[in-house]
Amino acid sequence: MSTLTAFHADIKNILEQARSKARSAVNAAMVEAYWLIGRRIVEEEQFGQHKAQYGKRLIEDLSVALMADFGKGFSYANLYNCRQFYLTFPDQEILYTLCRELSWSHLRLIMRVDSPQAIDYYCRETREQSWTVRQLERNIKSQSFQRLLSTQTPPSPAQGASVHLEFIKDPYVLEFLQLPETGEVKESRLEQAIIDELQKFLLELGKGFSFVARQMRISTETSHFYLDLVFYNYLLKCFVIIDLKTGKLSHQDIGQMDMYVRMFDDLKRGEDDNPTIGIILCDSKDETVVKYSVIKESQQLFASKYQRILPTEAELIAEIEREKRLIEGRE
Repeated sequence: MSTLTAFHADIKNILEQARSKARSAVNAAMVEAYWLIGRRIVEEEQFGQHKAQYGKRLIEDLSVALMADFGKGFSYANLYNCRQFYLTFPDQEILYTLCRELSWSHLRLIMRVDSPQAIDYYCRETREQSWTVRQLERNIKSQSFQRLLSTQTPPSPAQGASVHLEFIKDPYVLEFLQLPETGEVKESRLEQAIIDELQKFLLELGKGFSFVARQMRISTETSHFYLDLVFYNYLLKCFVIIDLKTGKLSHQDIGQMDMYVRMFDDLKRGEDDNPTIGIILCDSKDETVVKYSVIKESQQLFASKYQRILPTEAELIAEIEREKRLIEGRE
């Protein structure tokens, strides 16, 4: 690299960093301003007639006045969002964290979520995983928090506590693979579609996952076996094997995965690695098979369904609740 080229790169880097800091500063100032506007609206409502109709008229009148002063950007909907922002995050200390790390576009999506636990989850994950607005919107629409929550039933005393449940979803939503909505799909096609959209698949898997191999061979003295997909989770500090099944889950599938996990632990797992996790990703599963299989007592084996399309929110919630009831029934 010539001296001039290096000099130009240095100046460009300085300007890009300055612009990034400026954008962050503007975002923080605007988020704080929206919160203050929301607080002031709520205070004025409390001094008023304490009726919904009064609050609506107050915001409508304020919108007309502000648009006369500042132009577009202060519609009734935007001012209502400011009000909702304050009601969702009334703690000013939390506000300063939000100002620094989340954009107004992120916050508008998050504050539409119903439960406080889900709001905390999406705020935390958006910050830690650096989700874009589009990624956040997909995770909310696909009920990412609820799908994780559905797996977190209290373990039996024999099992003890397990952090694995915080990383396993049921079902997984794979609409980005653009597979046919119905009909049989070959496992090889499903595997190739995942590899083609690996970045999106990693996002759907959750945090801490990195890709290791496809069709990894593990060999004994007498036989060779091939694992569909292998990942490593640096937060759990363990390997994660995924076996793809495009039909209904069978007891043979579970026995095969149990063998794979035991072999991998014996042949591939490092001294500093935690026990390997095996996930059977299947098109459908019979809870009777799951209930009476080794999955029930194992902290290393999981069976999760995958869905080829993004269901409606109501359909997905119904599916999550059904899975949760079945799991609780097993317990």
